[in-house]
Amino acid sequence: MKVDPKGVLTGSYFLDGDHACCEGALAAGCRFAAGYPITPSTEVVERFAERIPLVGGIFIQMEDELASSIAILGASWAGLKSMTVTSGPGFSLMMEHIGLGAMLETPCVFVNVQRGGPSTGLPTLPGQADMMQARWGSHGDYELISLCPNSPQECFDFMIDAFNLSERYRVPVMFMMDECVGHMTEKVVIPPADQIEVVPRRYTTLPPEEYLPFKPDPDLVPPMVKVGDGYRFHVTGLTHDERGYPVMSAECQETLVHRLIDKIRRNARDIWIYEEDQVDGAEVVVISYGITHRVALRAVQMAREKGLKVGMMRLIVVWPFPEERIRQLADKVKAFVMPEMNYGQVVLELERCVAGKAKVLLAPHGGGTVHKPEQIYERIMEAAK
Repeated sequence: MKVDPKGVLTGSYFLDGDHACCEGALAAGCRFAAGYPITPSTEVVERFAERIPLVGGIFIQMEDELASSIAILGASWAGLKSMTVTSGPGFSLMMEHIGLGAMLETPCVFVNVQRGGPSTGLPTLPGQADMMQARWGSHGDYELISLCPNSPQECFDFMIDAFNLSERYRVPVMFMMDECVGHMTEKVVIPPADQIEVVPRRYTTLPPEEYLPFKPDPDLVPPMVKVGDGYRFHVTGLTHDERGYPVMSAECQETLVHRLIDKIRRNARDIWIYEEDQVDGAEVVVISYGITHRVALRAVQMAREKGLKVGMMRLIVVWPFPEERIRQLADKVKAFVMPEMNYGQVVLELERCVAGKAKVLLAPHGGGTVHKPEQIYERIMEAAK
């Protein structure tokens, strides 16, 4: 291994997605992880536990997923970039603290290497059925950010994006992998640290007597302070004012929650990441994410070989959903096809944004395996009629 003076890898390697995810977190500045073993995500923190002494950080195996998810919130407020790693059953247990993280505006990353569910389901086989849970799993109104890689290289690259987004908007970010991406091994190129953009934490420049922990900057994101730096502040999951003190009123609820939502929605154009291929002039557009995109590539190729005008759009940031772009396409195309390793989740947002202007066809798959290209191809042919 080629390790720079700070302990971060550089060079080209053959890594699986779980290990590449760990290296991306380290390159992004993550120095604290708490987790509890669960297939197929355990390899992420196994590597983190091995690597973190070299870069001066901490890994703790907690007694369960609830403890893991609260530990990373505390570590973040203590000044460390932090993450936890899990799969479906553990993700369900973490929902209370994901909501707390949203309310406390705590930057951190939750990695979910998805598997077949519900419940214990298929521990060693893939799924994509946690996508709506990533958006709506905890109670109350809030907005989070979710990314979906489809290769080990993207597990490295987009993990850095995940941490950068969490710092820029002071929000928990969901990194929604799946078992296939986590366990496939491919070439991963890790650039030198000075070529990687890392967003630092935004700390206040105000003296303690003037600082309010939840008073936002013009972009609606408040600067932070570290616990122990001489600032007095109160942190609570209750509805609170800019001081962080509980205020039990509808007026305070409106002010606070509206800002939690707007800091993502108003900045959505800067958050969206998606790829497009031959959507101009297309009659049918296939929209996919994660490992399913790699299967959809072959299905689209088959349809194009038959002379169909088929475009592709890959969602890298799934939440917030790129509704503005979908509405633009809905005015131009005949139909959309969305393959998902579930029985219909993100497709519901697609239908909402299309608003009846074009057909929307789901290519569902229950997980355990990926789609066969023919399944997606058949839906494309049906959409083109």
